[in-house]
Amino acid sequence: ACKFLGGDIDILISGAAGNFPARVNDMSPNAIRSVLEIDLLGTFHVMRAGFNYLKKPGASVINISAPQAFLPMAHQAHVCAAKAGVDMVTRTLSMEWGQDGVRVNSIVPGPIAGTEGMDRLSPTPDLQAAVAKSVPLKRLGEVHDIAHAAGMLCAEESSYISGIVLPVDGGWSQTGATSVMDKMSRMLDTMKP
Repeated sequence: ACKFLGGDIDILISGAAGNFPARVNDMSPNAIRSVLEIDLLGTFHVMRAGFNYLKKPGASVINISAPQAFLPMAHQAHVCAAKAGVDMVTRTLSMEWGQDGVRVNSIVPGPIAGTEGMDRLSPTPDLQAAVAKSVPLKRLGEVHDIAHAAGMLCAEESSYISGIVLPVDGGWSQTGATSVMDKMSRMLDTMKP
């Protein structure tokens, strides 16, 4: 157990994430439960435990979501359900915590170079190149792109923004995400024993 020994928290970021590609028929209830517990319940626990320590008014809370929250993807039903729940927790808490002057938003990272998620869902150089090509900005994102978005949402200039789900994906969710995920799905199907 961890006890916070300090002043009020100005910024709280929850990045609970668990993922593995698998079809629903190939997963056990425990497999699905593990992603729901990591992604959705993990976010709930961070929110619930953090609330009493947030600066009121003035705190900014950010949950890290995923494109699967609003884009259905084969081999990702467990993540789709969990991250959709994270976004609804975000929206609901923006309503519940707004009266205390606490803002709650979600960031939806697109394909980000050098991350475990990118390596897990696009495990080959050819697939990573196809993902980069499918992004309207024609590149993978960088970790600093997500950090800059978080900084923006936490800044005083964003003090009237709450309850948003912000894709930081170079436009990927507008055009290329589903087609590339379909390619990944076909690749995974050929690898199945």
